[in-house]
Amino acid sequence: MAERRVRVRFAPSPTGALHIGGVRTALYNYLFARQHGGDMIFRIEDTDSNRFVPGAEEYIIESFRWLGINFDEGVSFGGEHGPYRQSERREIYKKYVGQLLESGKAYIAFDTPEELEAKRGEIQNFQYDASTRLLMRNSLSMPKEEVDRLIAEGQQYVVRFKIEPGEAVHVDDLIRGDVKIMSDILDDKVLYKSADQLPTYHLANIVDDHLMEVTHVIRGEEWLPSAPLHVLLYKAFGWEDTMPRFAHLPLLLKPEGKGKLSKRDGDRLGFPVFPLEWHDPKTGEVSAGYRESGYFPEAVINFLAFLGWNPGTEREMYSLDELVPLFDITKCSKAGARFDYQKGIWFNHEYILQKTPSEIAELFAPIVRANGVETSIERVTKVVEMMKDRVNFVKELWPLCSFFFVAPTEYDEKTRKKRWKEDSAQAMGELATLIEELDDFSVEAQEKAVHEWIEQKGYKLGNIMNAWRLTLVGEGKGPGMFDISAFLGKEETLARMKRAIESLG
Repeated sequence: MAERRVRVRFAPSPTGALHIGGVRTALYNYLFARQHGGDMIFRIEDTDSNRFVPGAEEYIIESFRWLGINFDEGVSFGGEHGPYRQSERREIYKKYVGQLLESGKAYIAFDTPEELEAKRGEIQNFQYDASTRLLMRNSLSMPKEEVDRLIAEGQQYVVRFKIEPGEAVHVDDLIRGDVKIMSDILDDKVLYKSADQLPTYHLANIVDDHLMEVTHVIRGEEWLPSAPLHVLLYKAFGWEDTMPRFAHLPLLLKPEGKGKLSKRDGDRLGFPVFPLEWHDPKTGEVSAGYRESGYFPEAVINFLAFLGWNPGTEREMYSLDELVPLFDITKCSKAGARFDYQKGIWFNHEYILQKTPSEIAELFAPIVRANGVETSIERVTKVVEMMKDRVNFVKELWPLCSFFFVAPTEYDEKTRKKRWKEDSAQAMGELATLIEELDDFSVEAQEKAVHEWIEQKGYKLGNIMNAWRLTLVGEGKGPGMFDISAFLGKEETLARMKRAIESLG
């Protein structure tokens, strides 16, 4: 048989913001597809109409656009296997539900939620399966005439998959190997509900994967318990030859303690769990996003790629394109991956270091303007050049660098007590006179002249520089003093020194 073209899918439900674990699943699908020259499909699984949230689908698409994860076909991307929204595929699913009923692989059940609840109270650990199905109200336990009558009267029903006990079900998993589960532990899952004429996830998923020619299903570990059911459904339809290979990814675990990563962990420890900021239309709650928090998309990609897999090298910085040939789905960890959000911050810092000062300046300039400062991009770039290695996020530059653009109006009390000595005002007055007489105000010329003056006067270098920093910056921070004064220029340097001498005394 000819080898099939690799086709994977990412199929979120539009029930809210996209969790960062879902982003990692999509990333691994993308890397796998690109590595094998295959296709990646974007499908929307919206059969649960009660959980639909307006705006969620657009949010998910925008998240991937920001991250640079591109799809080949699907919702909003086009393709030959559409429609790609499950709610638009009702008639397709009905045909396959009919097939299962005709072949005796599924049956109609009329049990109400109340009847099911009563049975759970009656039978300990009740499961709707081969041992209990004949005790229930369904087409296996009722005459055909009664079944037909109830349907004709508009009685609501579900279609259940008839699972035979005693079968060893094998799941071929690229990460976990051969996973064997006995069919006895599986219940007769609901595949279709007449109430909304829509299939459940299980049936829609299998039919879509088959019709869209999906070859590999790469998804989170939480879906592993449903894999045996999906294998049995493929067999029930006679699709064994086109059954996809599975890969169940390790869970993302809390940064500390036990359990899987949740939004509460992010809220408590101060990191996002969503790619973009999410405004919940139901509650009005706003949740932080990686984009709005100041992360670079490439830093998020790099960080996520290493949660549950690594290329086995010392190197840690990889672009999306560089990750493609290295990725090996079989080398993914079976154990959960702890979500080290501090590592995410580290990656962002490293990407700031990698970017040119002009690239960072383009991002910092709007922040400078928002703080009421009109200046040239050249001056912003100079500041970035001096300061970018000190921050993890571009937004952190303003509190660190504002003194370059705005003269201090007050002076940090702690620094003043420590750095402003009895003779500081006099020494700064002398330094101002020296500066005023300089024709060349370059870093080198200033450094030479000031050092000679300090030596000649017998002053302590530290005392002079610390007091001078206080006059220009307002506190004890910033790069080298000559870099600051050269940037400010002679006139502004002298004006700040004069104001500080008057203020500090």
